[in-house]
Amino acid sequence: MERHWTSVLSLSTGGPAVPLEWAVSCVVGRALRGGATDMFAALGAHPWAYPMLEVVHILGIGLLLGNLVLLELRVFGFASDLPVASLARLSLAIAGLGFAMATASGLLMFATQAEELLANRAFTAKMLLLMLAGCNAGWFHGRRSLQRLDGGAKALMVASTVIWLLVLTCGRWIAYV
Repeated sequence: MERHWTSVLSLSTGGPAVPLEWAVSCVVGRALRGGATDMFAALGAHPWAYPMLEVVHILGIGLLLGNLVLLELRVFGFASDLPVASLARLSLAIAGLGFAMATASGLLMFATQAEELLANRAFTAKMLLLMLAGCNAGWFHGRRSLQRLDGGAKALMVASTVIWLLVLTCGRWIAYV
């Protein structure tokens, strides 16, 4: 019997194969019947689940920004006895973890009040700034700035910090706009 990737979700786990169509139809069907909406509404109304998402979001932001600032300080010459490559490997890995935490928790928080957030100008500005931060990071790493440590690298690091501070500001303003 020929198996196709669309008909089997996983053959590598050693467990029973789950048809992909069945898994997708369960998720999509539940969402179409309002199950996802109900789930996210319950998440938003839960006495401690939503506040814990906020805690995870803030912790992720702290890990992200703290490590980016640490790396920026090294690029600007502080702690010059630390090798940039070693510090970058560690700080960017932790910053990536922080970004993943902030993204996952942010998406769940968004799902609980998507309509309100889409109408909020501070939220829109935050999303645009996040895209700009991604472009800045892509440019920074694409030009191999950590190896060059030139004026361009320093300018992109300052731009990164400014963008992330604006992301934080917009994130705080969401509740008040």
